[in-house]
Amino acid sequence: MLEAIPFLSAPAWHSTILLQTPTILSKKYPLFPSISCLLLSNKDFKLRAAKQRQNPGLEPQDSADGENKLHLTEKNADEGIEFGWLPAFLHVLTASMSNFLFGYHIGVMNGPIVSIAKELGFEGNSFLEGLVVSIFIGGAFIGSISCGSLVDKLGCRRTFQIDTIPLILGAIISAQADSLNEILCGRFLVGLGIGVNTVLVPIYISEIAPTKYRGALGTFAQIGTCLGIIASLCLGIPSENDPHWWRVMLYMASIPGFVIALGMQFAVDSPRWLCKAGKVGEAKEVISRIWGPSEVDKVIEEFQSVIKNDGNGFDSDWVELLAEPHSRAALIGGALFILQQFAGINGVLYFSSLTFRDVGITSSALASLYVGCTNLAGALCASYLMDKQGRQVLLIGSYLGMAVSMFAIAGGISFPLGSEISSNLSIFGTIMYIFTFALGAGPVTGIIIPELSSNRTRGKIMAFSFSVHWVFNFLVGLYFLELVDKFGVAPVYAGFGGVSLLAAVFAYYFIVETKGRSLEEIEVSLSQGRK
Repeated sequence: MLEAIPFLSAPAWHSTILLQTPTILSKKYPLFPSISCLLLSNKDFKLRAAKQRQNPGLEPQDSADGENKLHLTEKNADEGIEFGWLPAFLHVLTASMSNFLFGYHIGVMNGPIVSIAKELGFEGNSFLEGLVVSIFIGGAFIGSISCGSLVDKLGCRRTFQIDTIPLILGAIISAQADSLNEILCGRFLVGLGIGVNTVLVPIYISEIAPTKYRGALGTFAQIGTCLGIIASLCLGIPSENDPHWWRVMLYMASIPGFVIALGMQFAVDSPRWLCKAGKVGEAKEVISRIWGPSEVDKVIEEFQSVIKNDGNGFDSDWVELLAEPHSRAALIGGALFILQQFAGINGVLYFSSLTFRDVGITSSALASLYVGCTNLAGALCASYLMDKQGRQVLLIGSYLGMAVSMFAIAGGISFPLGSEISSNLSIFGTIMYIFTFALGAGPVTGIIIPELSSNRTRGKIMAFSFSVHWVFNFLVGLYFLELVDKFGVAPVYAGFGGVSLLAAVFAYYFIVETKGRSLEEIEVSLSQGRK
């Protein structure tokens, strides 16, 4: 997918935040410190602070060493810094490394593919060059479709660790490749691992994040992808002068895999999966750790109630997606990804370097860096707005902004406005399109699907949805240039704008607002036919 949670102004005293490793997790999760705090509710904390001066709303409390310390009352907690997201933060950050790796592999072939083709003996063969890039998508499709069963049986934590095997091996095999077959094998293995992770990360974050911050933490998947793309572009600069630099870049791609495998050893597993697996004691420890001790009994009761209603059986079957309410969530998930791809994000990214060249930016790497930074800026804004404005509002606004951008570019190309005005309009439209995509269509799609899915079928619905994503990602990439050659850029971009409008209408009528609601509350509501 870094944190853009708003920090409200704190009272005028100097607080001393005490960091310590909680007793519950000192054996099991020694690498994850937490802020020593007493949980009041989902959103309020009492923080110990050394008293600097009296302040209304603060009450003194005696301490063992005789120092006069203070507790922040509930009233002032709402006016101070909120730390409700912090206990889950490092776990989310570790999972988001998978999306960083996804973004890195998206960008890693951007420049070096020419050097790779020359060194491995298929220079000038556009079909083989395209195959080296696109076989990644084939592996991702298989990885996504298989992830549903893996996460049901093993849970998110173990699946993350197992998935690092193809990611690490694929990167190393690609870096050491001396033939076309070896580079294809490496790229396929990497795609396989990425396909699993694209399904896994949204599920994991949605199931461990506190309800109030689930949207903001969910955007870390998009933020991680943006940072990965930017990192690969920056690291790829030496490849312009060193024809063998691509091997170094692919070796570097194995490092995040090791970080994920190690980090997940100390991360928590999904409390929902633990409860479903009958490990209620471990689920209680995790809930106490990331949501607070006061939430344990209530949350466990909600989990068990939903699990009971879902019926017997630890693993779900694919045929269950054909029955309501699972079929509705699966259709919405598939439709969102189809609309996302047909709205033209890959086509716009492909032509962005040509658009920037028209205004004097001749370096494709620099143009891609501008695009990556714009994407990151949009994702950070989405992190701030996700739990304030809601998913539906951001999704509708995002697609409307994308539609306006596409129509602006198409108009600038089609009408005689002058070359300078047309070029500036194309640049503005491209930047606006990418920014508005990152504001909603990108992050919301991955966040909303697990939220609308039931606890029992969440893995399968996400696997189905992302498999649809990879299929249409491939189809758009395959036919985009052919459509441009046949109809021209302006009609194709206008078509993207029309699909964006259709997506906004779809979001208005079919997307249920999930902001501030627990996954169990959403599931019960949808199963009863309510929104």
